[in-house]
Formats: sequence, C-alpha cells, structure tokens
Amino acid sequence: MTLTLLTDHLRAMAGAFPDEVGYRVVDVGEMTFGQWEAESNRLARGLVDRGVAKGDRVALYLRAEEALRFMVAYAAVHKAGAVAVPTNIRLTDSELGHLLGHAEVKVMLTDTELWPAADRVATGLPTVSHILTAPPSMSGAPADTGSPADTGSPADTAPWSWGGAGTDDGSEFQVPVDADDLADILYTSGTTGLPKGVAIRHRNVALIPGAPNPIYSGHSWLHASPLFTFAGIGFIYNPMQLGLFGVFQPRFDAGRWIEIVAELKPQFVFLVPAMAQLIVTHEAFGSAELDSIQICAVGSSPLAPSTLRALQERMPEASVSNSYGMTEAGPAYCSMPKGEALKRIGSVGLPMAPLEVKILGDDGRELATGEIGEAVLRMEGRQREYYRNPEATAGTWKDGWLYSGDLARLDDDGYLYIVGRKKDVIIRGGNNIHAVDIEAVLLDHADVIEAGVVGIPHQVLGEDVAAVVVLAARSTVTADDLRAHCAEKLADYKVPRRIEFSDELPRNATGKILKEKLRQSLA
Repeated sequence: MTLTLLTDHLRAMAGAFPDEVGYRVVDVGEMTFGQWEAESNRLARGLVDRGVAKGDRVALYLRAEEALRFMVAYAAVHKAGAVAVPTNIRLTDSELGHLLGHAEVKVMLTDTELWPAADRVATGLPTVSHILTAPPSMSGAPADTGSPADTGSPADTAPWSWGGAGTDDGSEFQVPVDADDLADILYTSGTTGLPKGVAIRHRNVALIPGAPNPIYSGHSWLHASPLFTFAGIGFIYNPMQLGLFGVFQPRFDAGRWIEIVAELKPQFVFLVPAMAQLIVTHEAFGSAELDSIQICAVGSSPLAPSTLRALQERMPEASVSNSYGMTEAGPAYCSMPKGEALKRIGSVGLPMAPLEVKILGDDGRELATGEIGEAVLRMEGRQREYYRNPEATAGTWKDGWLYSGDLARLDDDGYLYIVGRKKDVIIRGGNNIHAVDIEAVLLDHADVIEAGVVGIPHQVLGEDVAAVVVLAARSTVTADDLRAHCAEKLADYKVPRRIEFSDELPRNATGKILKEKLRQSLA
C-alpha cells in the first residue's frame, strides 16, 4: 500500500486550487494553498542547506499570532524528512530546555518576540545548531554570523513567509520517508509531572487519510486550539482533507468567536469545554447567528450537560457532541450520530473501527455493560509510544492496548461515556465521588461560569470535597447558595463542604483544569 504523506495532500490542494484560501488566522491574515506549498518548499530546502538530515528533530516555537508561519514550518519539516517538535510557548526556560534536550533538537524555528528565550535555552543545548527566526527581524537578534540564529528579511512581512530562512526555489521538494519514520514528537500537557513525548510516525500521524482527488467547498472549520497540542496540530491538515479551509482564532474570546461565526459562517467548529462554557454564558449568545454550523465538536475533557444542552438548543440542526481523544491514542475517534447527543448526555459517541474499547476494573478484568472502570483502547497497527521512554511506554501500552487513565463506561448500544480521570476520584469516608459529576451540577447554576472540584485532606474522612468557582460579573451568589443548589441534585456526601471563589481557574494549554494547582490553592 502506497504511503500518503500529509505533505502529499498539500501538494495536491496546491495543484488543484492554488489561489483558494488554505488557511486564515483571525485578525492576522491568510494564505492560499499555492503560497503554503511554495513557501514550505523554500523553507524545507533552507533546512536541508543548514544540515538538517532525515530524522533530525526541529522545534516549532512560535506565538499563536504566527500560526500561518507555524503551518508553513510544519509542512517544511516533513518535506525535509525531519521530525517536528511543536513546543508550548508558556514553558519556563528550564521546562523548555528539558523538553528540547530530551528531543535532542537540532534546529529551532521561532519568531522575533520569542527569539531571546530561544537563544537563552539553546545556549545550554549542544545539539542545537541553528535558530531560524521568521521576519521581520527584531532589533538585537543576530544574523547568521557564526551565532545559532538566522533571521529573515525585514522587508518580507507576509504573515506566512519565512523570508531569508528559506531559499528562492519554491518548486516541489520532498526528502523520501517511510511509514515507520518519525513525523512528530508531541509532548503531553504535563498536568501531573514532566511532559512525555509521544512519538508519532508517518503511518499514524493522520486522523483523516489524504484523498487522491482533492476537493474544495469554500466552507471553513473554526478552532482556537493551540497548534502545539494534539487537537491544534490536527487542525492544520484536517480541514483541507475535508475540502475546507481552516480558520484559527489565536486568542480565544467568546464575544469575538460569536462575531467570527457571523462573519465567516463556518460549517465546522471545535471547542474545549472551557470555551463552550464562556460562549453559552456570554451576553450575545442568545442572539448569535449560528445557523451555518453543521458540526460542533467539544473535546479535551467531559462537557457539562447544561452546556451541551444550551449549544444544541441554539443550533438545533447541528450535530453537537462531546468528542474524545488523546495524544497517545492518535487517530482513534468516536462518532456521535446526529440527534443522539441529547438522548445520551455524557456520551462521547460510538467507537469507530478499527478502534476497540473495553472497560477494565482495578483487578484487570473486563467489566460488564454500565460498570465504571478504566477505558483501554486498541488501534491495530497504529499504536504509538513515548519517545526515549521505554518504562513509561510499557506502563501505558500493554499487549497492544492503551491504558488511558480515563474512567468510563459503555452502554447497551456500545456508546462510550467518560466519567473522569482515575486521579480525580475523591474517596470521602469510603464513598467514591467523581469530581466531574459535581462540576456539572455547579455549572448548571446560572451564575457559575467555571468550576473545579478536588479532594482535600480530612483528618476523619480521609478526603473531603472542595470546589473553586468563577462567578458571573456582579453575581451575589454565596457558598451557602451553591451548597443548597448542589444538595437538590446530589447525594449529601457529594456536596462540597468547602467552596472558594476565584477570578479564574488554572488551566493548561488544552483548556484542562490543573487540579494540583487547585489543591495547592486550597491548602
């Protein structure tokens, strides 16, 4: 079977639709498929000219506003036969140094604002030979004069251009790669410790296979997921593989999101639960023009039922679903048929072949339908692993099955329900409590914008239930009011004894609440 690369699809789109919009970054600019293809060829040649060989790791360290250059760079790295290492720009120097050192990165691709941090970190990394900086050049960033930095031409300011970092030749370019060659190393969000690098090979990099005969509808897919995350990097190619152009909102704002939907009328949108909650509680939500949306997928963590209902009621003709995925599972996905979401509140849909899912108890036995245990997943022939971490790989993948760490159940029809993370189970006086259940009830209160629930130490009960809540502006709701609200819908042992208020919840780049930081704030 012939291997189809992500870059093959870009080449096909550029050949068939060179002047059509390939991607748009809100309030920044856009590029055509032709520009994307040619500029990535130039940059790929520039990488090879600087000594990047097949299999070398290249870091993508760019601000969200530089998303078009990120997408060009991502294609260029693969065209050079190298391995893309997308990096979180919010990391400290030491965290970034650990990640890039673990990946043994050879080249860093960055922008002028992040160049100082890249330079500081690269100084301590013997493997880094070059830092390529996208134009315009920042005053003080050195040119290629024996230092590890190359800067593009200050005059070349197109939002997708890499200027002097590439070459003048934009013709087709591809270093041959095989199915088992590394394509990406994606570092996990690290909510419970140092991030681990998930090794992704060309045979399992794509969720949607490339099409031999590309199509283009002129419709769009809107998202705001950081491009260095599993969800974000998937949205570089997924739109074009469905005949769409991508639209990226670099800084999520609920009001601006509502405006973008009215302006561009996207058919597809992707959100994380925190974004969805901010949208449905925004003052403009009730009058928002959302008729264009056909699919609204919400992923990264369980979605509160009240939020799902609010979205579905405002988009009655759309398929609104809480999707499920993880970096380690790659192209594994579930599908929610239209009209089923409200009938199966809490479900992420039906596992789609070749994905297999089973639910295991703590003793490793497979549980019966409806019982809650750990979801384990299998994708024959598409298993991933952790880069340079055989112990972590062996602890996560066993006999071909991925142990997700997610608590879940299957219903009689095979629909999967994610209950929460195993580490989010609170054991209060011998009773197992799932934090997500309490969060859903708190979010059902009209004045609650965000809620995070954790277990805190208790001298008698072992653990007690605590919540940190973000209220709507000018709300006068008290902790007692929220406890009374919870008492109407939850067993008494589940009602949070302690409720604190905050202006915001700590979240990682994918929008997941950092529970350890919540616990620390409650200590």
